[in-house]
Amino acid sequence: MRRFETPQDLAECLATEVAGHLRAAIAATGRAGLAVSGGTTPVRFLQALACQTLDWPRVTLTLADERCVPEASPRSNTALVKTHLLQGAAAQARFVPVGDPTALPLTVAVLGMGEDGHTASFFPGGDHLAQALDPACPHAALPMAAPGVPEPRVTLTLPSFAAARYLFVHIEGEAKRRVLAQAQTPGPAPDMPVRAILALDPEIFWSP
Repeated sequence: MRRFETPQDLAECLATEVAGHLRAAIAATGRAGLAVSGGTTPVRFLQALACQTLDWPRVTLTLADERCVPEASPRSNTALVKTHLLQGAAAQARFVPVGDPTALPLTVAVLGMGEDGHTASFFPGGDHLAQALDPACPHAALPMAAPGVPEPRVTLTLPSFAAARYLFVHIEGEAKRRVLAQAQTPGPAPDMPVRAILALDPEIFWSP
């Protein structure tokens, strides 16, 4: 786990690394695919990434998951990305819905984690969780509803993340550090679905 003194330090370093991987992919193949997460944690990272110099028209951007809400809703991940990342030169990136095949395979995926051990929309008790966590799942994305989750979602599946060339988990705060430590102990993935992502050996970025 890479530790940073402040969330801003983390955001700037993560943005620099992600941009570097995207540049390398564009140089090698002419394209790059990026999946980012919603919520409040990634805002600084998205803003820092928007300031990176990239051949943005060659980047296809998608979401790790999305809430099934209107874009005008404050809970919309699409609105979050458009507000904080798709600004200035970065607005030239091609933004596509969750599961759109033109974003796949992903060059980079950046995931978060909730205090219940969920990541993307892999929620404990999710109605399609077993299928989404199946390494042989044939679907790039699946719908997901779960107890206590206010609205239905759509999420990329585990194979979509496993196929990403670079995988990051971005978490902040002591509470999530403790949850991460618990998820790193042996146990069933459905109980703490982030375990399925940790098994892929992502690079973890944390700050207080």
